[in-house]
Amino acid sequence: MSEITEFEQRIMAAFARINSGVERFEKGESAALKEALEAERSVNAQLEERVRAIKTKQEQTLASLERQVASLQESIGTLEGDVGRLKGVNAELRKNNAALRQAIADGVADKELVDASLQAELEGVKSAQASDRNELDGIIKDLETLIGENA
Repeated sequence: MSEITEFEQRIMAAFARINSGVERFEKGESAALKEALEAERSVNAQLEERVRAIKTKQEQTLASLERQVASLQESIGTLEGDVGRLKGVNAELRKNNAALRQAIADGVADKELVDASLQAELEGVKSAQASDRNELDGIIKDLETLIGENA
């Protein structure tokens, strides 16, 4: 029986040494692991802040681009209307000029035809001027947008 007691004492002493070593190892490793964890948390927080900043900038850029696209679509609609009016006025002008040329060739000077031709030409000039004004308004609006973004 004394051998069993002796083995028990030796095993208990070995366990005590193992526990002592484990505790020392845990204390040293625990501090190092805590430091590493804090460093990783700090890096993670910095990355999250960068992601938030990038997302905010991306959203602002997208909103700005959407406003520009809407403005350009509006300008295109206005310009398409102007082009349609110009085409109509020019077609009328060509028709009146052809009739005027024919009247002159026939030796008939028709005052109403001359008047209609001049009216069509005046409409063409007014339409061209309106188109130019709309185009300039669009350019000014775009410049104001760019100046506002850069201010």
